[in-house]
Amino acid sequence: MTESWLRGRVGIVTGASRGIGCSTAIELAKAGVHVVLASTDEAALTEVETQIRATGGLAKAVPCDVSDEASVDRLFQSAAEIGNLEILVCAAGVLVKGPFDTIPPDDWQTSLGVNLTGTFLCCQRAFRAMKGSGGGRIVTIASLSGVYATEKFPGMVAYIASKYGVVGITESLAVEGKAHGISAVCISPGAVDTQMLREANSQLKPGLGPDDVGRLITGLLGLELLPASGANLPLFSNE
Repeated sequence: MTESWLRGRVGIVTGASRGIGCSTAIELAKAGVHVVLASTDEAALTEVETQIRATGGLAKAVPCDVSDEASVDRLFQSAAEIGNLEILVCAAGVLVKGPFDTIPPDDWQTSLGVNLTGTFLCCQRAFRAMKGSGGGRIVTIASLSGVYATEKFPGMVAYIASKYGVVGITESLAVEGKAHGISAVCISPGAVDTQMLREANSQLKPGLGPDDVGRLITGLLGLELLPASGANLPLFSNE
């Protein structure tokens, strides 16, 4: 069953201070995972840690900028101090909007730095840790914006490009991780009721809440994922 594998494991959730990352961290803690919470928002992160601990869960807040290699190294060292890392959920993300012809290079770099490079750095560190300890399970978060032939919205070129890249990272992880018992699955949500959705398009009506996605991710992590490793699961939802 789901909890039988999850209970007692050590896992990192990035972007854990809000939205999908926060909900996933809470659900994993309920399932018995010792969750290492990562985000740049230290105050919000501490609140999530307090909430988890108040209900009997295990959590450790570690402020982290996933786009910064040294910061990511500190995050993974903090997890290693607890035990062998066997779970990673990459939920950190930003949305920087701007017209294609005028978006500043700095904004482009910010978006790719967090969404793409941040996912790569965390997955690379997790790969190293899991390879040395017998395997593990990774979930990355892309978006329907990064799925071929879905509707795209103007002003989101950096976000869209970064999410296509996350899918590619996940597929690469699946190929290279198979021999080491490391599985990776990508989740590509559509309209989820988060601050990021409102920034992307205030007219969109969410069909899912962060808790829905958090429960889904937790359920997936409790399964034997190797047969599905490399899959990208788009979450289409009705209004």
